[in-house]
Amino acid sequence: MADPATLRLPQDFLFGFATAAYQIEGSPAAAGRTPSIWDTFTHPPPSRKHPIADGSSGDVATDSFNRWKEDLELLKNYGAKAYRFSVSWSRIIDFSGAKDKKKGERDPANPEGIKFYRTIIEELARSGITPCVTLYHWDLPQALQDRYGGWLDREIVNDFAHYARVVFNAFGDIVKNWITLNEPWIISMLGYNFGNFAPGRTSNRERSAEGDSSTEPWIVGHHLILAHAYAMKAYREEFSIQGGRVGITLDCPWYMPFDDKPENVSAAQRALDTRAGWFADPIYKGHYPASLETMLGDRLPKFTAEDILIVKGSSDFFGLNTYTTNLVLDGGDAECNGKVKTQFTRADGTELGMQAHAPWLQAYSEGFRSLLNYLWKTYEVPIVVTENGFTVRNENDLPVEEAVHDSDRVEYFKGYTQALLEAINVDGVEIKGYFAWSLLDNFEWADGYQTRFGITYVDYNTQKRTPKDSAWFLKEWFAKHIQ
Repeated sequence: MADPATLRLPQDFLFGFATAAYQIEGSPAAAGRTPSIWDTFTHPPPSRKHPIADGSSGDVATDSFNRWKEDLELLKNYGAKAYRFSVSWSRIIDFSGAKDKKKGERDPANPEGIKFYRTIIEELARSGITPCVTLYHWDLPQALQDRYGGWLDREIVNDFAHYARVVFNAFGDIVKNWITLNEPWIISMLGYNFGNFAPGRTSNRERSAEGDSSTEPWIVGHHLILAHAYAMKAYREEFSIQGGRVGITLDCPWYMPFDDKPENVSAAQRALDTRAGWFADPIYKGHYPASLETMLGDRLPKFTAEDILIVKGSSDFFGLNTYTTNLVLDGGDAECNGKVKTQFTRADGTELGMQAHAPWLQAYSEGFRSLLNYLWKTYEVPIVVTENGFTVRNENDLPVEEAVHDSDRVEYFKGYTQALLEAINVDGVEIKGYFAWSLLDNFEWADGYQTRFGITYVDYNTQKRTPKDSAWFLKEWFAKHIQ
């Protein structure tokens, strides 16, 4: 076995940090932006309970619309070779005249919004930082939700492809790394099954002895796959001269059988099929997982012969967001996770790993390495780790002088970067990049500002940015290990 001290990453490996537009930008009406479903979701009517834990919104977030130059300075100071960020659909496309348009009509580009992002992209390029652009990180324009129900209608595929063309045309001379969609499982299940993410739909959920028999999440997931594929079709047919690569980002923990009982081994595979396989199998293999078809029957939408020709092979890489590992047991009736039970506690009563502030997250770097191996062997495409990070317990309650010494986050990154290194050098997994989540503490969706994932501390009263120890750890680690 190779000496761990000699292991290195390839010279073209993309190391950097990730953010998302709604979580950092603020300025929701600037540069011609119109509301997204997250603006609507975080401003409920007085008669409805506020869906965000602290009653907040992304109206200000980290004020990165105005402070993006500060954020780029952080990237440079942290030695980032790349920056993954998303652009706001409702800042790129002009929906100001949306009420006059009908289903099937396309909205025009918004030059002011395009200029805003173009300025950032050009500055990244001048600074030697590779821009990696995500087209969609959950902030669907409210205009399309109002027009025909957003992701519930097949028409969204055409609107997304139109949006993708506008973005490819505006930035593709500089941007060579594209992600179409971020975490379609989250969009489908948290937005249309549990309702704790925008647009907050639970109305189609039918409860029975067999569990959740809603069709909406599966319809939404189907349309997300098609939207990704038709955006890729547009790129290959119209923009391939730009020489970029296009992929999709899926979220998936590692699912590890609780023990070696056959039913628990099968359950772990079923969990993987429902989380990653739901989207990855059609995109990389050309069909839904058999376990998903068995579980859902005719409630799982069908691809047409024309669609599957476009879907299969529609991603140049596997974008992976992963944070934790779950122990899996057979049982349970929730279709959202393949009708399995998950936990962190082993049979002997010990915990799988260090507990984060987020209850769903424990550190277990061995699981990260196993997941990378599984995805590489199963789908045989290069992997880009597009998000990976940790929340320190009670970090939000600490004064900044203490919070910046985030030793638990440093320990997490030590384990996960070593697992990354070994997966590449020892196991032979082809991994093209790693992005830590996140560059900044920010609006963390349903948690609001109560949960911090940043390697930079943000004082939400003053917006002052202060680097944490984890930022310097990552800078030094990647400087040492990239050839």
